[in-house]
Amino acid sequence: MPVTHVHDDLEHLAASARTGSRTALEDLVRRTRPDVARYIARRVPQDRVEELTQETYLRVLGGLRRYSGRAPVRAWLLAIARNTVVDRYRSDAARPDCVGGTDWELVPASPERFDEYLALRGLLDALSPERRQAFVLTQVEGCTYEETARLVGAPVGTIRSRVARARSDLLSFLAPSQARPRIRGAE
Repeated sequence: MPVTHVHDDLEHLAASARTGSRTALEDLVRRTRPDVARYIARRVPQDRVEELTQETYLRVLGGLRRYSGRAPVRAWLLAIARNTVVDRYRSDAARPDCVGGTDWELVPASPERFDEYLALRGLLDALSPERRQAFVLTQVEGCTYEETARLVGAPVGTIRSRVARARSDLLSFLAPSQARPRIRGAE
């Protein structure tokens, strides 16, 4: 099955890179870099994408020996990219540059929006890893169920189920004592 092959191939590259194979590391970066750069490009101004992509892969190099394979390689890389972007926003907000006007583009427009982001992160962190991954890829990143199934190496029906259950979990976190309204498409 091709889905398993792609998933297993990246896992194999990560395992080989972890043991010191420079060729495997270069191939892993070459094959995953477009996904990481696209993920970052949705979150920062275009002139910061390359810098944060490089920073993400520097972190990958530092953390590769600790990668245990519990999550798919792409999900692991996107989590590192997300943390890189969030850390940059926090750093820029804590130490704004009074000279360079372009750096202000990275500071959230209002503190409330950043607080909303942190609240959303807390809700998403409360989901099981499988549900969170399926929900974020389909509902936040805009991947189709089929694309998500290929990325994580699971059947489309499983992805649909995980997303529906994640929606239900999120609603129960927000209003635990109230009856949950039905969400269209969550069946």
